[in-house]
Amino acid sequence: MPEIVTVGEALIDLTQTMEDAGGIRHYAAFPGGAPANVAVAAARLGGKAAFIGKVGRDAFGGAIRRTFLENGVDVSGLYEARQALTTLAVVSVDAEGERSFSFYRSPGADTQLTGEEAAAALRAYGQRPRFLHFGSVSLTAEPARTATMEAARLAREMGVLLSYDPNYRASLWPDEATALEQMKRPLSLCHVVKLAEEELELLTGLADLEAGSLALFQTYGIPLIVITMGEGGSFYRLGACTGRVKGRSVQVADTNGAGDTFLGALLTRLVSAAGLDSLTPEELEAGLDFANRAAALTCTRPGAIPAMPTLAEMKAQEEGAR
Repeated sequence: MPEIVTVGEALIDLTQTMEDAGGIRHYAAFPGGAPANVAVAAARLGGKAAFIGKVGRDAFGGAIRRTFLENGVDVSGLYEARQALTTLAVVSVDAEGERSFSFYRSPGADTQLTGEEAAAALRAYGQRPRFLHFGSVSLTAEPARTATMEAARLAREMGVLLSYDPNYRASLWPDEATALEQMKRPLSLCHVVKLAEEELELLTGLADLEAGSLALFQTYGIPLIVITMGEGGSFYRLGACTGRVKGRSVQVADTNGAGDTFLGALLTRLVSAAGLDSLTPEELEAGLDFANRAAALTCTRPGAIPAMPTLAEMKAQEEGAR
């Protein structure tokens, strides 16, 4: 039975791999989508993971299903849309490895997940998972928005811990005000929230990590807030306790999937903790160091899922550092 269940978008990242001498950009089709990435990252790192979402009845949808299966992710909650095609995200990469996104989704299959489907999949696992994770991309369109919120509320009623990544993709929202309204909706339900620095400032109006995380904690009561800072590592707020864990400096090939790898890695470590209320800063910092190292390894290779490290790679890295 899964310990970590993710719900939301599974799509194809058409990721730029090179630009030839004639100025023609070359792209490769990688299965992706933030919640899908988190599920695969967790499974590769030894977690028992499952995914709930919807893909098209097309070659890309079939590729996503195969990728889940090849990586040991439970696909009993992966549905197929009758008409909509699998969503495409075109990922262009600049000289520093930073990404920009364009989405082909009118509508995409990922937006067609219903509340009934999400609830049925969650109830069918036989025992409750430890975590349900989701992001804000599935809040951009109906019926997936309602399905995500209903799954979150049901999981909370079942005693499942909720993990949320409010990853902002401006092109998927009609305007910033709508994005903020919808992205803030789940916050009061959540036990773990992971943000990038720019998303913290977007949600709180505060760039300072201490002040911004405190505002989120005081407003929504989130037990664990983690802010990723690229090679700068990660900042955390565990209730009143805050701290930083250094990152790793690597030669970047592609940052796509790094944040999802980080979160998948962290959740695999939190699964074994007795509970967030008894989690010590030392235990959390060990988990964040593991997550930072996993994310750094992802950045050294192109693509999101293909670049994600395995548990064996992480163990080999640890042994090599001794």
